[in-house]
Amino acid sequence: MANKFKINRTNLSLWKGIAMVAGTFSFVICMLVLVNYIQINRIDPVNTEVINSLVNRLNENPNDVQLREQIREMDLLVRKAYFTNQWQVKAGGYLFLFGIIVTAIALQLFYAGKQQLPQVSEEEEENIILFREKARKWIVIGGFGMVGITLLFAFLTHKELGNQFTEAATIAKAKHAETKQTNITIVAKEEITEPVVEEKVVEEALKEEIVVPVAEEEKVVVEEAKTSSYKGTYPSKEMMANFPSFRGPGGNAIAYQKNIPIEWDGASGKNILWKQPVPIHAYNSPVIWGNKLFLSGASAASREVYCYDRNNGKLLWTAKAEQIAGSPANPPEVTPDTGHSASTVTTDGNLVFAIFSNGDLIAVDMSGKKQWAKNLGVPDNHYGHSSSLIVFEDKLIVQYDQKKNSKVMALSTSSGEEVWSTARKVKVSWASPVIVQNGDQVEILLAADPCIASYDAQTGKELWKIDCITGEVGPSVAYANGIVFALNEYASLVAIKPGAKPEILWEAYDYLSDVPSPIAYNDLLFVVTSYGAVACYNAKAGEILWEKEFDGGFYASPILADGKIYLMDRKGVMHIFKADKEYVELAPSSLGEKSDASPAFADGRVYIRGDKNLYCIGK
Repeated sequence: MANKFKINRTNLSLWKGIAMVAGTFSFVICMLVLVNYIQINRIDPVNTEVINSLVNRLNENPNDVQLREQIREMDLLVRKAYFTNQWQVKAGGYLFLFGIIVTAIALQLFYAGKQQLPQVSEEEEENIILFREKARKWIVIGGFGMVGITLLFAFLTHKELGNQFTEAATIAKAKHAETKQTNITIVAKEEITEPVVEEKVVEEALKEEIVVPVAEEEKVVVEEAKTSSYKGTYPSKEMMANFPSFRGPGGNAIAYQKNIPIEWDGASGKNILWKQPVPIHAYNSPVIWGNKLFLSGASAASREVYCYDRNNGKLLWTAKAEQIAGSPANPPEVTPDTGHSASTVTTDGNLVFAIFSNGDLIAVDMSGKKQWAKNLGVPDNHYGHSSSLIVFEDKLIVQYDQKKNSKVMALSTSSGEEVWSTARKVKVSWASPVIVQNGDQVEILLAADPCIASYDAQTGKELWKIDCITGEVGPSVAYANGIVFALNEYASLVAIKPGAKPEILWEAYDYLSDVPSPIAYNDLLFVVTSYGAVACYNAKAGEILWEKEFDGGFYASPILADGKIYLMDRKGVMHIFKADKEYVELAPSSLGEKSDASPAFADGRVYIRGDKNLYCIGK
């Protein structure tokens, strides 16, 4: 009996010691998280003042290559600091929970062991039980308190760091407004989109008549939806002959027209066939079907769709988005560089579709008569809605990512009724949908923190997703040769092999975009940044083939046409270079006014929306 009592005493000491060590460990982790939070508040982790000081110096001397490299290195260090902090917060949380669990188990075994000790008097036993209950009560309260405090400060640390980045972006944007053209700018998000299909597929499709089956209109329950094969070829021949959506058919950054001019001058009028004012300013880009060109414009008081004769520039009609059921009385707050009509319209050749900052969605026919309209609810985001619309067969695809209740949906083009809707567990996104054909599957590719995801275009079923992106996502994905490319500022550039189990093939951090989207073409990937850098990557290996610095900075996304890339800078200068492994500049052509819109192409002509006017450029 004495021996047994000795063993129990030994076990009690062991478990008591483990409980004390684990409890102390948990307390230390809790304090470290608290100290980390205090440090984040005391020290600017993104070096806002330092970066802004360097930016101001670069504005005074834009040709200082060494200073540009210093800013790029500082930017890389900031991203590394951000990811290190995220790792510390996550690791600290896991270690703290582990310590609490060990403490709880050790205490439980300690108290269980005490129950096996020799009997004591009834009065002493009652006192022991009372003491034990009080001890357990305070241990539980203290444990949960430590858990709550640790998780609270971990969350606040994450949020505060995000606020620091937001503050840096706000300051940088204000500096940009003062200097008009800042070469290194962290900016608010705007709509952009553009993956790519291969040129061989295009050429083969143009040689043959493509029969596109018309899908039956039906409402699909996403949970019961099944993946369906596609018998046609996407994009269709008719789509390729036109320019029906933001950055072309499928949003894939390719124009299929030939003999596109590479030289013009807005000041002298060289190769400017016509120039017409746009009634209301906006940042969306032109789309074309046949001889008609479409734009939208909006202010806090008015929302409009415009149709121009693309041959002579005559404004054929204006359709107003008004008297729409559910439309809010007051417009939402938006930033000046997003506005109330950042989303580019789309068309299927029968109807034109436009969406605005307040959630109003309108469909008009080719003569401007309203066919249907509805309000999708005011988008809950802090810059303004800018994801562009796109059509697949008889479905209008809408990416509606916001702070809560994000989703992607398909509406019937003929009636506006919901065909399918798929909820998305993502944050606000300003990227636009991209539609590609991968084998016999047509996929909608979307980008938003924290994932790149693919959906069946016919049913809305999620096909795959992979967590690989963070932050306020503006750039859309790019696609070529069965590889998806995605990037965002303060995240990384990733090449993804899609499928049931998607995987990251390679990752890079050198050039990241917050507004312009990349282009994937053959074995090349072209990345454009808002601060004026362009880089060409080996799309399969992730190796940088060439890099080039420009002075103007870029918001517009590049488009590939006739083997050349057309890239408009913020000053209104179109930089045209070969889509090749070596940088070969063809000609910089000035529009004569600022522009943040991507160009459209038709019949050997380029159509560009400037700050105030619409231009047609041709030989």
